[in-house]
Amino acid sequence: MEQITSSTRSLKAKTYILLFLMITLGSVGNAILDKGMKMLGPIDFSTRSAIWRGAFQTFTSGTIWLGICCMLLFMVCHMLVLSLADYSFVMLFSAITYALVPLLGYLWLGEYVPIARRIGIVLIIFGVFLVSRTPPRTTPSASAGSISSAN
Repeated sequence: MEQITSSTRSLKAKTYILLFLMITLGSVGNAILDKGMKMLGPIDFSTRSAIWRGAFQTFTSGTIWLGICCMLLFMVCHMLVLSLADYSFVMLFSAITYALVPLLGYLWLGEYVPIARRIGIVLIIFGVFLVSRTPPRTTPSASAGSISSAN
């Protein structure tokens, strides 16, 4: 019994670590991409040469590549956490990103966050708190199902 409790705690810890990484990498990656694209300025789509020039500038920007790397790591964490927890839990819990992004926009990008968004952020944080009070996994894992059916 103690081994099952320890295993459950370990699984829950892994889930929350991956959720934290997923939320952080996704928010920071998006903010870095925004900063990189704003540094480049608007891309001109009027001629084929202008499009190629814009694409070249975009894909030779270190800031853009840093954002892309963060987003790729976000996707890896997202896939891993989905293997540990219910989709409904992961997606609702990851809504904290919607609170973190305006904070990063305000602190790092100098964006103004209107009062209506601030109220929305508080509601999102409250909702994530409620979701965090539920178990991450309510369905048996595929490996647990195959073990129990073998017995």
